[in-house]
Amino acid sequence: MIADIRFFDPADEFAVIDRRLPHWTQAGVVCFITWRTHDSIPKEVLLRWRSERHRWLRQHSIDPSDAAWRSQLNQLPKADQHAFYTEFSEKWNGELDAGYGACVLKSPKLSKIVCDSLLKFDGDRYVLCDFVVMPNHVHLLAAFHDADVMLKQCEGWKHYQALMINRAVGSGGRFWQTDSFDHLVRSEEQFEHFRRYIAGNPAKANLSQGEYLLWSRK
Repeated sequence: MIADIRFFDPADEFAVIDRRLPHWTQAGVVCFITWRTHDSIPKEVLLRWRSERHRWLRQHSIDPSDAAWRSQLNQLPKADQHAFYTEFSEKWNGELDAGYGACVLKSPKLSKIVCDSLLKFDGDRYVLCDFVVMPNHVHLLAAFHDADVMLKQCEGWKHYQALMINRAVGSGGRFWQTDSFDHLVRSEEQFEHFRRYIAGNPAKANLSQGEYLLWSRK
């Protein structure tokens, strides 16, 4: 077990911040975070994924246009919740692994920019557990000391990375998609699941050595 992290406890104070996606935060709790390049999911693929997700929710008497649909989802039986997250998380991650977009992070020089920025304040502002820099997205496990730090830190990472990568390739404009996906880890079993997922993601996407950057705290 990695020191200085814990798992989500609904009995303790936590916050839910609504943006394009809802973001749950709790001080010291390890979080699985994914962000992606702006060109990583074609519009038609995204619309199809959302349509399938909306259909599933309506079949379970949840209105997907309701801002509280995630809270309603959490009231379903555990088996239904698991089925939802398994189906739609796997589909989403599968689309990311399909290799859409320019996939510039296959370049070791550019993936190192992402890696170095993640490691810069490790042990100070947050505790890193594992991360992988894929050609068009990043998966990360980290715990943040304060509940309000996570979103600010993600924005800081992405802003700096985009600036340095655009400078390196002689480009400009948006590099990362605006919002990130994050999930508070609820148990050691789930924590180990995400660690295995991160470690196995390059092989799942059929990447060769040098086309990704994997880091893990031993």
